[in-house]
Amino acid sequence: MAPAARLLVLGTVAVLVLATARGADALRSLGVGDGVSASIAQADAAVELNATTFDAFLGAAREPFAVVEFFAHWCPACRNYKHHYEKVAKLFNGPDAAHPGRVLMARVDCALKANVDLCSRFSVDHYPFLLWGPPTKFVNIKWDRKQEKSEIKLIDDGRTAERLLKWINKQIESSFTLDDKKYENESMLPKNASDPEQIVRAIYDVEEATAHALQIILEHKMIKPETRDSLVRFLQILVAHHPSKRCRRGSAELLINFDDRWPSNISLSSQDSSRMLESVETDDHKICGKEVPHGYWMFCRGSKSETRGFSCGLWVLLHSLTVQIGDGESQSTFTSICDFIHNFFICEECRKHFYEMCSSVSVPFKSARDLSLWLWSTHNKVNERLMKDEKDLGTGDPSFPKVVWPPKALCPSCYRSSSKTGDEAVQVDWNEDEVFSFLVNYYGKTLVSSYKETYMESQEKKLVGHVGPLSDDASSSAARVPIGAALGVAIASCTFGALACFWRAQQKNRKYSYRLHSLKKI
Repeated sequence: MAPAARLLVLGTVAVLVLATARGADALRSLGVGDGVSASIAQADAAVELNATTFDAFLGAAREPFAVVEFFAHWCPACRNYKHHYEKVAKLFNGPDAAHPGRVLMARVDCALKANVDLCSRFSVDHYPFLLWGPPTKFVNIKWDRKQEKSEIKLIDDGRTAERLLKWINKQIESSFTLDDKKYENESMLPKNASDPEQIVRAIYDVEEATAHALQIILEHKMIKPETRDSLVRFLQILVAHHPSKRCRRGSAELLINFDDRWPSNISLSSQDSSRMLESVETDDHKICGKEVPHGYWMFCRGSKSETRGFSCGLWVLLHSLTVQIGDGESQSTFTSICDFIHNFFICEECRKHFYEMCSSVSVPFKSARDLSLWLWSTHNKVNERLMKDEKDLGTGDPSFPKVVWPPKALCPSCYRSSSKTGDEAVQVDWNEDEVFSFLVNYYGKTLVSSYKETYMESQEKKLVGHVGPLSDDASSSAARVPIGAALGVAIASCTFGALACFWRAQQKNRKYSYRLHSLKKI
């Protein structure tokens, strides 16, 4: 072999070996690799970074927060502390994490010569040395504890796993424990049906279902002249009653700019739809916030990848909306929900069955109670139909079988009596007053009270454009948006169709006045 060729081969092998070593370091928390690399990668839950991988890995991280431990492998205290750090890291990192996508746990060995400058960048003066902050804020910066207004914080009380997790819980207003296990294969209901607090896990699922629904609408180019008004009406409900402030804010942003993005007389072309989808995914605008992890169903996680998930999250969202509206909004909300499913739910059979149940309603709803109970009854009818199909086809989730809702263990007062029919179906004499009270508490107060504003969100002081901040009250029946949109969600005695027209006219007037005011300043 010629010397030049030999050098080329050796150089290639060296690059591959170096890349493999770095990849094993960076992917330890992910359990990725094969052969020897895989056994190394699976050893630790915390991601081990070095001067070469540090900025790139943290810059690309999807988690909203990171903990970075700076240590020295020769330090006895560090060796003892690793057990504590790993216990916390296993909650957030790796394929068996109980809370994936929430916090990235990383480590840097400052005893390695290659990492000396990196550790100096962060003024590491003792071991172990723990820092907290958004991953991107660690990238290409020099930090010391005297800096003011820095988003990087020194963790001053993380000596044990319990104390470190308590510190993290305080920062993100969570209640994680070291005993938390992966939600997959854990049936919160019915296995733990007596615990109503399980619904608090659904807040992120509701956010994800909202974002996923919009993504489906854009990907499948479903906004057309004949469907756009139904989307406007549904967005108006989300602005007023979505349990997550992030989603209320994002829905308001989308609503305010709706006419500019989707003119009333033009459907989105394939190119325009792709551009809008890209803007929703990459721009500052995200309907439920940038930091919401995607693909990590919690309350709605099934034991199989094809079960629960999006459909569960959407049901929780609809139940939450119906228990938070005012009586005067009940009929318009019913119409908006039915039209939204009819126009934008892409499962043809599900869409058809749901709309048939909507069409069977002959008397307008006069109260939120009536609408909430109708949706509850409809959901049970869907479950009863799917029970039979899943039993015949063997397609159900064995850990989450379809059940009559709510189960007696969750709401014993909802049952006057129950019995099984000849085909094993459950016949229940419901106490509807108790059922409604349960729905209000479960999908309203308990779910909404679980929503806490994150640190990232608290930094967002205003909406895009010239929109003021929304109400901080998660149970508020209206958000502060331009006057047309505000009227669209506040005046329950009018139909949403008329309000949509009025809102558009007001929005055009507002934009015209804003532009005229801007021109006068020039």
